[in-house]
Amino acid sequence: MRETTSSVMLDSFRHRLHLDWVVSNLRWLLLLAVILVSFLNPVYGFGGSSSLSLGLLVGLAVAYNLILTFLLAFHLFPSPLPAIALFIDTMLAVGLMTVSGGLDSPLLFFSLFPIITAALRFSFLTSLIVALFIIIGYLGLGFLNPIPIPVANLLPKMGNVLIILLAAVVTALVGEQMKRRVALMRKQEEEEELRRLRAHHQQSRLIFELASTLSATLNYQRVLEAILDVAEIGLHELERQDIPLVGLILLFRGDHLAVAASRHTTRRDQQVILQGRSGVLAQTLQTAEPVLCLHPGEDPELGRFIAFHQCREAIALPLRAGFETFGVAVFGSPKAEIFTPDYQDLLVALCNQGVVALQNARLYQSLMEEKERIVAVEEDARKKLARDLHDGPTQSIAAIAMRVNYARMLLQERPEEVASELERVEELARRTTKEIRHMLFTLRPLILETQGLRAALEQYIAKRMETDPLPIVLEAPEGVDRRLDKDQQGVIFYIIEEAISNARKHAQANEIRVRMRTQGDLFVAEVVDDGVGFDPRALEKGYEERGSLGMLNMKERAELVGGKLTIISAPGQGATVRLEVPMKEEYARS
Repeated sequence: MRETTSSVMLDSFRHRLHLDWVVSNLRWLLLLAVILVSFLNPVYGFGGSSSLSLGLLVGLAVAYNLILTFLLAFHLFPSPLPAIALFIDTMLAVGLMTVSGGLDSPLLFFSLFPIITAALRFSFLTSLIVALFIIIGYLGLGFLNPIPIPVANLLPKMGNVLIILLAAVVTALVGEQMKRRVALMRKQEEEEELRRLRAHHQQSRLIFELASTLSATLNYQRVLEAILDVAEIGLHELERQDIPLVGLILLFRGDHLAVAASRHTTRRDQQVILQGRSGVLAQTLQTAEPVLCLHPGEDPELGRFIAFHQCREAIALPLRAGFETFGVAVFGSPKAEIFTPDYQDLLVALCNQGVVALQNARLYQSLMEEKERIVAVEEDARKKLARDLHDGPTQSIAAIAMRVNYARMLLQERPEEVASELERVEELARRTTKEIRHMLFTLRPLILETQGLRAALEQYIAKRMETDPLPIVLEAPEGVDRRLDKDQQGVIFYIIEEAISNARKHAQANEIRVRMRTQGDLFVAEVVDDGVGFDPRALEKGYEERGSLGMLNMKERAELVGGKLTIISAPGQGATVRLEVPMKEEYARS
């Protein structure tokens, strides 16, 4: 409201300033006419007996108008100055008549100037008062004349009086009409400004409500529903229209647009899939600007929605953040001229706010998915550790306990056999210790952080072959891991270790080979076995049924470092697990 008051005051000041310029220019024009008439009239002009007084008075008038023009030019025209200027103009009119012949003055026309300015600036009564003052001064000049004027000569002078009175009445009436029209225009402008202010207030309130709603949720679907709800509420409160607004939120699913949320549509409409390559949708996506569409039912893509066949106009708005486009929001109305500039601004603001919330919801959803994936990986790692402990050290410790108990029995019955039994117990205990150390090594290989991937794999293979006779051959040139950072080396070690464990348990292989090399900016690692092989596609389909996510975890870990995991196998042909990891630029240049 304060902004509206300031705007109205500014408009009033501009109007008054414009009027003051008109009055000042008219005064210049009349002064120029006074000077010309004074030069052309040898009796009552500059050639007459009062030429000095006339010249002095005209010079003062010119100086006076120069001062007013200067004040106007620098916007230093205070509000009392128009009344002062009117008084001076009135006295100037009487003065010009006085020094230029009195009743016979050729400069009588200047008396119309203060009458006109009084009508334009003030009121009807003020204009009449000025006219009467000038008439009294005009007639007073006749009575002050020492030489009596015949009555016959006074009659023509009365015509001048009537002209002045008539001019006062006419200009006053015209001025009143002009002021009323100006006042009406200003009132309409104020009402329009007030309407715009109320519209902006409604927009701000609706946007605030949307922001409050969106900030209270990180649910992807609720964000979309909130955009559609506030758009319909805005139509009612901003445009005072209570009509069903067709609303669609189309989001990209790969390379096509699908309906993610909708209002006042059919079930068939909710199943429509679009390409966004023609019509209004294509134009919106290309320009990233709102596009208004008349008769949306005739649009090549919007026409596929039954709901839009009942709409007379629609508007499509991009859901875009930076260089990323999420989709398009489309609103349709069965009534024309609903999407006014104010309502379009509201829809644009809603979509912009909604995109921010949409980004947050997607990030939150991705975070939750990543959290669930990490939990699943950790759970799978715990299960794997539990299986390894159960199948390895736990069984060995149970066997040790049984043999110790057996040795105690031998000590009573056949003491000569106790020594050999204790030797077997000792061997079993040593092997169990190696298994536990091997498991600790795979959980946290410190050598990986100090000497790198190749040294860690050498040590891992050596420890594995201490407890498992299956040959494992490492083929890796010196420095092959030099261009990998520590995070990449850790992920690659886990994937190779998992691939070796899978081959050892399931492949029935005679030999496992681990090959590492570089190809340009790619690091390539392969785990190859000559076992029974399997069908990779059948294996992937059975993950959930088996409750094992080993292969899936390997692929996800590869993706963490931007790599790609490929499994090549077939029944009876062995298997190859191939890992490709792009080396980071700073390491590639080193």
